[in-house]
Amino acid sequence: MRAAALLCSAAGSLLLSSLAPAPDAEDRTEAALMRGTAVAAARARAAGVDFGPCPDAQDLPGSMRCGTVSVPLDYARPDGEQIRLTVSRARATRKDPRSGGREVHRQGALVHNPGGPGANGLYFPLIGLLPEWKRIAAAYDLVGYAPRGVGPSAPLSCKDPKQFFQGPSLAPTHPSEAYKRERVARAKAYARGCAERAGGALRHYHSLNNARDLDVVRAALGEERLTFLGSSYGTYFGAVYATLFPSHVRRMVFDSVVDPHPGRIWYRNNLAQSAAFESRWRDVKEWIARHHGVYGLGRTAPEVQRGYERASARLAAAPAGGKVGPAQLRSAFLQAGYYDDQWPHRAHALSAYLKGDPGPLVEQAQQYPEAAVEAENARAVYVAVECNDAPWPTDWTVWDRDNTRLARVAPFETWDNVWANLPCAFWPAPRQKPLDVGAGPGELPPTLILAAERDAATPYAGALELRDRLHGSVLVTERNAGAHGLAGGPNACVNGHLEAYLLEGRLPGRRADCAPHAEPKPYAPAEPAPGEERPAAPGVAGAAGAVG
Repeated sequence: MRAAALLCSAAGSLLLSSLAPAPDAEDRTEAALMRGTAVAAARARAAGVDFGPCPDAQDLPGSMRCGTVSVPLDYARPDGEQIRLTVSRARATRKDPRSGGREVHRQGALVHNPGGPGANGLYFPLIGLLPEWKRIAAAYDLVGYAPRGVGPSAPLSCKDPKQFFQGPSLAPTHPSEAYKRERVARAKAYARGCAERAGGALRHYHSLNNARDLDVVRAALGEERLTFLGSSYGTYFGAVYATLFPSHVRRMVFDSVVDPHPGRIWYRNNLAQSAAFESRWRDVKEWIARHHGVYGLGRTAPEVQRGYERASARLAAAPAGGKVGPAQLRSAFLQAGYYDDQWPHRAHALSAYLKGDPGPLVEQAQQYPEAAVEAENARAVYVAVECNDAPWPTDWTVWDRDNTRLARVAPFETWDNVWANLPCAFWPAPRQKPLDVGAGPGELPPTLILAAERDAATPYAGALELRDRLHGSVLVTERNAGAHGLAGGPNACVNGHLEAYLLEGRLPGRRADCAPHAEPKPYAPAEPAPGEERPAAPGVAGAAGAVG
């Protein structure tokens, strides 16, 4: 049953509060959950958001303000336990940067989710300070938020953060049976830790509730219809939202698309991701090989691979700086698979390390203890959402069989992806049934899909699948490129389509292609003078297996 048949007006939703199940009832039907969402949304609309200073942003530029929105932990019990989501906003500037500050019409709020699951979107409003976003920031209030479980929004934890970083560590491409048994034991312990720390609340962290939360945030902002930008995982629960609440959608941008097919959430999507990263890793190596004159790592991709393997073996015997082992090296280069602007940094670090200078590699690949709380929280939410969202194989032999086969042709990320997701094999909470997302003719306003053809984190097939499921959607493809997250990036063609849609509601035909953005330029940073500190390189965020 479509959500629109259950949701009428704000006044009607207030009436629904008298129809909600009693606190001791266990009505978990779709209708009951939709009634609970209507009750929560009506309450949020009446309360609004009391925006004030952001506790952690006093020294940041711009005019970002923060507030909270209450949502039910369990939408089947809308009057039961509540959790508070932290929301941030920068008001529309209403000044067109291309017309000498001419006043423009405010179009409402643009709400963003950066992905994950587990990513924190609170700092999104600051993006309006960048030139690529100023026209959009003129017309829209830029709104970010921390989803349930993330950061200040009822944070989820599965492990003592002091014990979260365990580097330096190994990363065998073809692990032994003994190593596999050790990782199975660790996955079981992690799943137990999630259950022990979260208790009965653990079952309520999933994509369906993330979509319901988004509708409550929409109502709290006073928006009749939602304008939304979802990146990576944000595209998946954005598609869930569009299916549940099609009449509440104004405009939606899906940037770097998770394949929403119910049979691929999430086990098969992770297999596809591991295969795609092998191709993207080859792109990285081929770029490094083209710049052998700068980095000296080989003139062909196989030669670069051999240099990488020499470094990994050396790190296994003696971790760099006592902090960076093979797993940290792989994690650093995995991030280069997401973002090609990191290629010069990683190539320089690998080159310097093989020439006897471990400094750049330690700076880029080490795990920083001060980031442990945030990293552990992001990991806990990632695991909880993906494990709760759908059935997973519960027999280790299935994982072992599928990934042993895959690792023969795609060894780069395959086993790290297994270890990231393996707690789902032993998950103690009930699983959701993935929603069969989609919208037929006339059910949803036209939407925009952005995808890079060689994106590994969210392979291109996912964008094609979503386009086919959402009638009237238009796919803009960056050809022969693989960066993850295109909106507001270096491709002017992509950004032109984004602005035309958000500012004017204008879309190209059924699809449009953009030429790839320019490859990064190689560089070899000058060595610091004696006594000087080496400048910090971009940090490494995320983990193998994270959608993004």
